[in-house]
Amino acid sequence: MRTCSLLLVAIAAAAVLAAAATPAATAKDDGLVGGWGAIPDVEDAHVQEIGAWAVAEHVKRANDGLRFGRVASGEEQVVSGMNYRLDIVAVNLAGQNATYNAVVYEQIWTNTRKLRSFDRAK
Repeated sequence: MRTCSLLLVAIAAAAVLAAAATPAATAKDDGLVGGWGAIPDVEDAHVQEIGAWAVAEHVKRANDGLRFGRVASGEEQVVSGMNYRLDIVAVNLAGQNATYNAVVYEQIWTNTRKLRSFDRAK
């Protein structure tokens, strides 16, 4: 009987340890599942393409002639798709570089992309 009790305690302890090691318990940066985390490689072609798209979409709305330079840094958040918070270097009509903050939502399987915000960095 004592052996069965010890075996049950050992199994319960193993289950608790296994649950603590799941991805849900070890989410990105802030400890929240679905929280924002740093983009591992902002030089990735897809990330740069999203930044270029964000600038082009902004220009359609504002008609201010910005030209995409590069995505300098950013964060991503898994939702029903992906949210991106990007720091984008762009060139204005006077030829000056400036940094802009853009938030883009993308859902690849529905071919959806939305520019949520685009503002000059402070």
